[in-house]
Amino acid sequence: MAKTATIQTRVDPAIKQNAQIILNKLNISMSEAISMFLSQITLHNGIPFEIKLPNDLTKKVLKNSETEKNLHKVDSVDDLFQELDS
Repeated sequence: MAKTATIQTRVDPAIKQNAQIILNKLNISMSEAISMFLSQITLHNGIPFEIKLPNDLTKKVLKNSETEKNLHKVDSVDDLFQELDS
């Protein structure tokens, strides 16, 4: 099938740059990645991943993390896993 349709969009330059770095590692062009995304929308008959609003608890935790309020801190990853295992 001939690819003749053009899509033009504005995105945050940092997001585009970060995505481009990842796509380069995957040897996929930005155009191919966008085509893959649109194909998945067609195959799934919608967005190919879950999109939802956070519940009240998640909103509270996210807000607290942004303001560094009520954070639980550990000194190392090992300490974190030790706490999680206990």
